[in-house]
Amino acid sequence: MNRPLTHKINVAIDGPAGAGKSTVARLVAEKLGYIYVDTGAMYRTVTLKALRDGADLKDAAALRRIAERLDIKLLPESGGQRVLMDGEDVTEKIRSAEVTAAVSTVASVPEVRRILVKLQQDMALRRGVVMDGRDIGTNVMPDAEVKVFMTASVRVRAERRWKEIRGQDPKATVESLMEAIERRDRADSERETSPLRRADDALLLDTSHISAE
Repeated sequence: MNRPLTHKINVAIDGPAGAGKSTVARLVAEKLGYIYVDTGAMYRTVTLKALRDGADLKDAAALRRIAERLDIKLLPESGGQRVLMDGEDVTEKIRSAEVTAAVSTVASVPEVRRILVKLQQDMALRRGVVMDGRDIGTNVMPDAEVKVFMTASVRVRAERRWKEIRGQDPKATVESLMEAIERRDRADSERETSPLRRADDALLLDTSHISAE
């Protein structure tokens, strides 16, 4: 049976770091009046908490306990979302270089992914969600009506990242960021649990030479 045009759908946007997923997802959600869910922010929040607690990032049990106890809230706002960790606004803190360097390790832990994927799937039940991440179309929302896999060249992604952080980290270079992005790509693609990959029914979108709009 065909769904009425007023029926809200779910949109899954996947791809590697720096491809423009979050920017595009925010714009799409704003235009459609949908809820934007940045799943990467959730993994970054767990990572921030683990770093603050001095947890061993190789201790899966310790990371699981942190993820279980942590209260993560994503609050929509104009142009994006605010991230609260146990009531504290950590929107900017989760984007630090330290968190960025460690988040792939935390995100590769099956117990952490299981906990956060359940939260993400609960959000998707309401429909009208635009969700971006690494495994949305393949694992979190495999039944999403629209799936897009966004990518871009490593250099373009590094240049975008450099423009974002050059004020915060004057020592950063495009070349060093390229190396970091390549390491992140390998870690995300080669992990055993929900690796980064394009869903069979996802539209491939190379954003190397096109604007977010």
